[in-house]
Amino acid sequence: MTPDQIHVEIERISEERQDLWHTLSGGLDPAIKEEIGELDARLQELWQLLRMEKARLRFGEREDIVRRARAEERLERAA
Repeated sequence: MTPDQIHVEIERISEERQDLWHTLSGGLDPAIKEEIGELDARLQELWQLLRMEKARLRFGEREDIVRRARAEERLERAA
């Protein structure tokens, strides 16, 4: 997923959650409360995914970062 696609999904879920909160304000409904909890969990996953994707785009793949760090560490030890 691209950052733009993730943002679109976050906005969609946020709007859905807002509608559910509005519905819930009319009276307690355990099913709606559970659905809001599920949407909150999905939003947390999406925000984490967005942070990881932005880091990947900025700094490169994780394996490449680790490989560069190890190479720099070897150079420092050799110096």
